[in-house]
Amino acid sequence: MTASNMLPSADSIEHFSRSELGLLPARTNPTVPRASLRLITDWYFWLWAFDDGFCENERTGHRAAAVARALPSLLESLDGDRDPEPGDAFGLALRELLDRISAMATPAQVDRWRSAVKEYLFAQIWEAANREADLIPSLEEYLLMRRTTGATYTCFALIDIGGGYRIETEDWYHPDVRTLSDLACDLVGWDNDLLSYAKERRTDKARHNLVTVLANEKSLSLQEALLEVARMHHEAIAAFVDRRAAMETWAPPAVRKYVRGLEHWVRGHIEFSFGSARFVHAWPDDTCWPQAV
Repeated sequence: MTASNMLPSADSIEHFSRSELGLLPARTNPTVPRASLRLITDWYFWLWAFDDGFCENERTGHRAAAVARALPSLLESLDGDRDPEPGDAFGLALRELLDRISAMATPAQVDRWRSAVKEYLFAQIWEAANREADLIPSLEEYLLMRRTTGATYTCFALIDIGGGYRIETEDWYHPDVRTLSDLACDLVGWDNDLLSYAKERRTDKARHNLVTVLANEKSLSLQEALLEVARMHHEAIAAFVDRRAAMETWAPPAVRKYVRGLEHWVRGHIEFSFGSARFVHAWPDDTCWPQAV
């Protein structure tokens, strides 16, 4: 991370170190080989650095035009069309990651990951436009965009690559697989919104957070909004369990492994977040945290 020059200062590097971010890829990918885990870890760190160093930077992340102007070079790096400029830290790191993923994955798997990354990058323009306009999105709009802005799909696209197996294209796009992926993405995103609310409230008014969106749209108090997120979370878990049962009636081993990977992601993200200074230390000292069981 230091050698890549993606982080702007020594303080940023120290913050990343204190947050123990390396535990997230380990928690969410507990069964992958060491080489795969290293690749997945480097991708997660790229996302964190881009989010903190670019998307949340006041000079860029609060201006939609600035984000839009930065995308062409990243898209070219992602497509392998042109070598990044020597000073383009994010582009250079992205190109290196593309080459490493391509060496481990089939062309179809690479395309899934590349498509998810492109959607994530374009979604940053939407977030920047909201910051620029000082706008809290509607609930309907937020629920749709949250699946993309959090980059979770880019991580899900590495589950079978990291595991050393391949989901066939027709299985990847099966309604059961897509619905389970959407539900897992929702669970991860909403958990993150709950746990990161205090941090985001300090830096970005938590405008891109389900707690704030619900409170604004439904005129709820903070406690009421938190309880509503919890209710939605429980419903999503129940829907995931039901859909998983339907999937098990037809799914080949690769699909079953992938869905198990989604479950690892949901559980691992919670376990990581409870132990990360990135989130926990932003809340009051007397906050009572539940224990994972």
